[in-house]
Amino acid sequence: MKVAIVSDGPYGERAYATIKEEFETEFIVLEPPMDAFADEVDIPGEELARIEGADLVITYILHPDLSLDLVNLIHQKVDWIIVGAWRGEGFKKQLTSYGNVTCPENMCDLIENGNPTYDEFVARFGRPVVRINCQGDRVVDIQVLRCSPCGSTHYLAQELKGESTINLPIKAGLKIQHYPCRAPRMRLFSDDECKKEIAANLHKEAFQDALEDD
Repeated sequence: MKVAIVSDGPYGERAYATIKEEFETEFIVLEPPMDAFADEVDIPGEELARIEGADLVITYILHPDLSLDLVNLIHQKVDWIIVGAWRGEGFKKQLTSYGNVTCPENMCDLIENGNPTYDEFVARFGRPVVRINCQGDRVVDIQVLRCSPCGSTHYLAQELKGESTINLPIKAGLKIQHYPCRAPRMRLFSDDECKKEIAANLHKEAFQDALEDD
């Protein structure tokens, strides 16, 4: 499967570095329009062809007109689109009306939806899943079965090796907030702290589930 990550700013590099370890992945940067609201958006043909050549596209585009125009151009050419940056429920509704577009509240909360391409991706990246190998009450190894796209689950797996299993899920939730999340605002009234709390709770649950399955 081929993945294209598209950005018009500082976001997406960490996802690219993580996802390319599992899938053939391209990182494509588009120039955003100068104005906040643009009547015409120009997407160069060479970049558009690279995006259309992917099976799954992840966008971290912040400019709303560029984001909407890109989705409009490619939604019939690719299997699935994940919009990692969006603001407002109306904008989300407009994007998801294409049928093969997901606008997640948080990129580390992706779960399967029945589409083969999307599910192949989400089997490796999305809501975190880990397996913990313990000796007594000490963590010997942590295997990441599904990683958040930004790579934070792998970060935790390294940081928590050798730790006591006592309060391990709480430690995971606290430590994940030290990982430098660079996700853009995805909802109008959300902020980075809010998303970090969501990520913390998802990782806390993943480590709790792993301990219960051990």
